[in-house]
Amino acid sequence: MLKVGSQLPEKTFSLLQDGEMKNPTTTDLFAGKKVAFFAVPGAFTPTCSAAHLPGYVALADQFQAKGVDSIICLSVNDAFVMDAWGKAQNAEHLVMLADGNAGFTTAAGMDMDTDAFGGVRSVRYSMLVDDGVVTALNVEAPGKFEVSDAETLLKAL
Repeated sequence: MLKVGSQLPEKTFSLLQDGEMKNPTTTDLFAGKKVAFFAVPGAFTPTCSAAHLPGYVALADQFQAKGVDSIICLSVNDAFVMDAWGKAQNAEHLVMLADGNAGFTTAAGMDMDTDAFGGVRSVRYSMLVDDGVVTALNVEAPGKFEVSDAETLLKAL
């Protein structure tokens, strides 16, 4: 499992950007950048849509004012779902990143098997990443939403 001081695993993601499919790597997204990153179990799910993503949308300008180069939201969904969810949540200032095969999530040790609900998904967490290295990490207990919110991560800056 990732921990403070861990280097992020090198993986390839999917991202729909301006109607075009992109496949950025970990290096593309994190090298030389300070990134606020959070992962959710699923796009369009209740807690993720009502609280988790909206907090980062609302505080995006405050993250940027503190030197964050990008805010990335990751889910084990496809890029089309992530793009639609971002548009539905007015998340134009965030990178809505798809980990469709859970490659990053599994390599990071942040996977959980939700069985019939959706198979392998990400646990709920947030982290600050500086040049590909985790500098702060907040992992939620199963079924909780207490430490991975935008306010908590903003305070870590």
